[in-house]
Amino acid sequence: MKMNANNSLHASALKITFISLAAVLLTLTGAPARNQLEKKPADLSWTATGSMGAAREYHTATLLPSGKVLVAGGYNGGYPSSAELYDPVTGTWTATGSIGTARQLHTATLLPSGKVLVAGGLGVGDSLSSAELYDPATGSWSSTGSLNIARYLHTATLLPSGKVLVAGGYNGSYPRSAELYDPVTGTWTVTGNMGDARSNHTATLLPSGKVLVAGGYTHRHGAFSSAELYDPATGTWTATGSLGNPRNSHAATLLPCGEVLVAGGHNGISGSVRSAELYDPVTGTWTATGSLRTARHTDAATLLPSGKVLVAAGYGSHGSSLGSAELYDPVTGTWTATDSLGTKRYGHTATLLPSGTVLVTGGYNNNVGYLSSAELYEAARGSWTPTGSMSTARIEYSATLLQSGKVLVAGGYDGWNPTSSAELYDPATGTWTATSSLGTARYGHTAVLLSSGKVLVAGGADTAGLSSSAELYDPATGAWMPAGNMSADRIGHTATLLLSGKVLVAAGTTSRTNFLSSSELYDPATGAWTATGSLQIGRNLHTATLLRSGKVLVTGGSTRTGLSSSAELYDPAAGAWTTTGSLKTARDQHTATLLPSGRVLVAGGYPTVSSAELYDPTRERWRTTGSMTTVRYQFTATLLLSGKVLATGGQGGGLLNSAELFDPATGIWTATGSMNDARFFHTATLLPSGRVLAAGGLGISAYLSSAELYDEGVGF
Repeated sequence: MKMNANNSLHASALKITFISLAAVLLTLTGAPARNQLEKKPADLSWTATGSMGAAREYHTATLLPSGKVLVAGGYNGGYPSSAELYDPVTGTWTATGSIGTARQLHTATLLPSGKVLVAGGLGVGDSLSSAELYDPATGSWSSTGSLNIARYLHTATLLPSGKVLVAGGYNGSYPRSAELYDPVTGTWTVTGNMGDARSNHTATLLPSGKVLVAGGYTHRHGAFSSAELYDPATGTWTATGSLGNPRNSHAATLLPCGEVLVAGGHNGISGSVRSAELYDPVTGTWTATGSLRTARHTDAATLLPSGKVLVAAGYGSHGSSLGSAELYDPVTGTWTATDSLGTKRYGHTATLLPSGTVLVTGGYNNNVGYLSSAELYEAARGSWTPTGSMSTARIEYSATLLQSGKVLVAGGYDGWNPTSSAELYDPATGTWTATSSLGTARYGHTAVLLSSGKVLVAGGADTAGLSSSAELYDPATGAWMPAGNMSADRIGHTATLLLSGKVLVAAGTTSRTNFLSSSELYDPATGAWTATGSLQIGRNLHTATLLRSGKVLVTGGSTRTGLSSSAELYDPAAGAWTTTGSLKTARDQHTATLLPSGRVLVAGGYPTVSSAELYDPTRERWRTTGSMTTVRYQFTATLLLSGKVLATGGQGGGLLNSAELFDPATGIWTATGSMNDARFFHTATLLPSGRVLAAGGLGISAYLSSAELYDEGVGF
């Protein structure tokens, strides 16, 4: 909190600043009602997006590295050779180069080069052996080596080697053969034959590098229950456990746990099925799991960022196209209904976009015919659910995700004194348990997870004032031990784990007028602190971000002369700091988030800033991006598995419980579900499940021990 609007020190800088806390709480209690405990439900929905230029079914849809989606070929009463690109930013389609040979029921594989390999399929009157490559850089197709055997209804799997395995299919008969495409030579070579000839099967790349082929169909045998494994190291196939139920035209999804979910399909006799099963690569066996709510056969199953699986539309048991959709939760093994599509369809595609949204395209509807329409499935608003509370209410503590998946909370200020207590949150049970206390009670410190799995806590303020001490937490023993002293007492500093495994502590303050420019390194191998280059400007309440290059970007903060817009880079190789492009807006108490693109998002801050900007390390320049929906500082920013950034709580026109999402693809912030408790000086930790744990902080009238979990979308 700011105690003075004219560049005063952060509330945590000196113990005596808490004398005025009661007055601050009275001010916060009077915050406008719209900033407090406003709760809106999450909303899962399908929304129409731009239609394709051509109606089509049994086409392919491929997510390109650019984030665009390439749709190619298909069938609409004829064989369109056209291809088109979907742009998620604009929601529109544009034509791109046409395929050399019109085809449907082919495969499309994104190669490591960024090109797309289309192989086989059914052409005008006959199965195809030809293959072609799409180059996104030129938007054109070129011929490449042909398959040894013409086929459609086959599978194509990108192997870790970069080669593509094509297996099975149909060409008037059912080939058992499989072949490999080498992108380097552009040629196909025959590899081992499958044990069973099959088409309409699935092929799933396992974490081991082997490929699981399951189910399928031939006229003679009907639907298959057999499954087999391809080993790229030997080029051979071996039988593995059989499915509990024969099926073809089903969906197969590799789950984050390493198991494979097979759902729905057609049993070749009575029609579409509801059953689902899980394959365990360790035991090579299948076990039944919850059945679909609606019998269907479709290969449009999508693994969502949450780990859940979305199955949408398809072909029903009575020969009709479906519009319903459902979600599989691996934790409970059950399916739940979700919002239905606007148009019933089968023979469509489903593509997970970088934003976490699912794009469904084309297909066939019994009443309408061939479809050009497309729809998006997304969670418009995420949701928060309460979880276990900490034993101690606290602010300005540290929260560290341990290698075990648990979260270590340590120290902080409990409203009366600095605390030495520490506790662990277990996401599996949603409960907190006490662990050993810090050797020194402190708040406003930093905490860094080391490569060893230990946690380094440094600096902050203790009962005697500011501290230079540091200590290590060992999760294996649950104990703390001294880790030497820094060269200076400091608070409002940053601590960054470098690629070398060392920790860089930079800047901070020792008083209202003494802003530190010094920085130092902690070496876990020796347990020693050593001085390194000094910053150009002394500062505190800044941010520090480790870039992909291994350099550290420091931005903004408070300085002796006021708020700063300057930024600096630390080069570990040289042990020196150099200036880089300045922020457009001076700020402190802001956030800085490294995006998957390698850019850094700086957002919000004091004094009551809603603007956001992006730093490009390659050009060392800043550019503005969309502003936040709410002015806020002393908030948290968390990079989600979807690539979006979640901002929660803070202050700005009052104490906030609101949250919002930044989408790097569009540069736009949108409101998401509000927290149950308004809070600032809290922490937000991304859990391995993809959920975010928000805990503690200062609430409307008290210090908080409560905690809650954010899910990017109910069902997501």
